[in-house]
Amino acid sequence: MTERVTITIDNHVADVRLNRPDKMNALDRTQFEAIIEAQAALAADSSVRVVVLSGEGRSFCSGLDISAMTAGEGDSPGAARSLAERTHGNANLFQGVAIGWRQLPVPVIAAVHGVCFGGGLQLASGADVRIMSPDARLAVMEMKWGLVPDMAGFALWRGYVRDDVLRELTYTNREFSGAEALSLGFATYVEDRPLEKARDIAAQIALKHPRAIREAKRLCNTLPDLDEDAILMAESVAQDKVIRTADQIEAVMAAMEKRAPAFSE
Repeated sequence: MTERVTITIDNHVADVRLNRPDKMNALDRTQFEAIIEAQAALAADSSVRVVVLSGEGRSFCSGLDISAMTAGEGDSPGAARSLAERTHGNANLFQGVAIGWRQLPVPVIAAVHGVCFGGGLQLASGADVRIMSPDARLAVMEMKWGLVPDMAGFALWRGYVRDDVLRELTYTNREFSGAEALSLGFATYVEDRPLEKARDIAAQIALKHPRAIREAKRLCNTLPDLDEDAILMAESVAQDKVIRTADQIEAVMAAMEKRAPAFSE
């Protein structure tokens, strides 16, 4: 059977592909588990400095595989078991596939094309940076099926999707385009070739001090939950971990000498 998620690492950049193109990378139990396994493998690989996440075929991810859910395959959302059970840190399995990208210690850049509905949109929202093709089709789709978004979407959207916009899109499951996603807050960039743009940004990040990038992501992740005093302290603690280290000095020297850095990590 073809791998559901493929990972290729080159120059410290992990190219991660959802690989169920015949189903537009729809999410069934096997796909959920494959994504969780990919996240764990990436977290354990210290050579990875940045991740580019995309979908194989004509779409990023069409969302939940409704046929699998209605057939009762495994523990699909809507099955009898309680979704309140925390099986993956502070999340359940289905939340883990989205929040897991945010919790990964390195930056994740999602390149979105084609259809990106429901769980697919929540999955993309776990990325630090989201690049979408202008003709991508997106929707907070769950209400169409009588459900609420529950794959970490609300936790991920706070802070960058305006409250009234999120409410309208959730209540109506209205479809919107990649071009519109920029003004709504779901997209960082809109590009005709989103994967190419994602790779360009990833290449830039891969040349930065790896530990500093990880600490910066940690700060970005904790920012919404901290008061001013805690943020100031978090900045100081993070800086103490990287300043005057060999790799920080190498970053300075490389910038001054206008060459690529050679980090130890």
